[in-house]
Amino acid sequence: MEPSSTEGGAEDTLLKNHPPGLPHKVILKHGQELEEEQEELAEHKPLEQEDLNFEKWKRRPLPKRTLHQKIEAIKTYLWNAETKEFMGRSGKSWGLILLFYAALYTFLAAMFGGCMFCLMWSISPYHPTYNDRVMPPGMTMAPYLEAHEIAFNASDRKSWKKYARSMDEYLKPYNDGVQEKKNIRCTQDRYFMQDDLEESAERKACQFKRSWLGECSGLQDPHYGYSQGRPCILLRMNRILGYLPGQGNAVNVTCGVKKGPPEALGEIQFFPKSIFEMMYYPYYGKLRQTNYSAPVMAVRFAGVQYDSHIVVQCKLHGKGIINDSPTDRNLGRVSFSLDIGA
Repeated sequence: MEPSSTEGGAEDTLLKNHPPGLPHKVILKHGQELEEEQEELAEHKPLEQEDLNFEKWKRRPLPKRTLHQKIEAIKTYLWNAETKEFMGRSGKSWGLILLFYAALYTFLAAMFGGCMFCLMWSISPYHPTYNDRVMPPGMTMAPYLEAHEIAFNASDRKSWKKYARSMDEYLKPYNDGVQEKKNIRCTQDRYFMQDDLEESAERKACQFKRSWLGECSGLQDPHYGYSQGRPCILLRMNRILGYLPGQGNAVNVTCGVKKGPPEALGEIQFFPKSIFEMMYYPYYGKLRQTNYSAPVMAVRFAGVQYDSHIVVQCKLHGKGIINDSPTDRNLGRVSFSLDIGA
């Protein structure tokens, strides 16, 4: 049956009266008028109760496998005979991975080796490349067993034997025979400069004989005065590469009471002198001056009062020497306690 003329006429009239340039708001389909705006702005239907049930979206637990199934799964993972894969990868895949990591680590090793070569090539094994600031030397002492503390009874051999043994070990490299064999006699009152030699050439070292320490050498008195209540200690200035202590003058040492009654210290004796001779400097390092023996100074406390606990401090004095630093207690000085009983 054909559509009525009335319906068709209404359609033509509507199309004719529609303003030009505006989109059509109606679509005629099967004789029914449907607006596009109504289709685009169609109301959403409310959620059903089933859609709000989130339990059904949860992941379902996998069924438990037996021990045999687990073993078979591991075997299949290690070697899959069907796909010819080892641990999930084919031979080609494993080859590419190994090739990639081999190239990567070869490159990293070459880069690290190149950096180390350039670093070692740019520095000298004999002296620091940059030595803009040299700190003044510190000072150490022997014997050093129980921190900086010397406490014993002169009549008790066990209380001071450890100190005498420590002094023996410390002075072994200074035995006269060893020094005469390895080192040379030097001129005092001047530095022993050897800068005119090649950088890698071996430097000579000056002798410092144990016998020069007199009553504190352990040769005349193997107990170093401890059995008499007149102990000896050894002082040494720290070695600094290329350093000239005193800047043209010898560095001298003084000792005094830091804490306690000053009169309890008594007489102090120095061996061989109360100065560090200039001929032992500068120091050229272990590679070029293998036989170097740092000079030591023996200090004997010949009149210490018994049962008087005192703290003694020995200081370096000289041009360029710092002995009053508030942050470094061993810079240019050393302190120790002294407690002697009868």
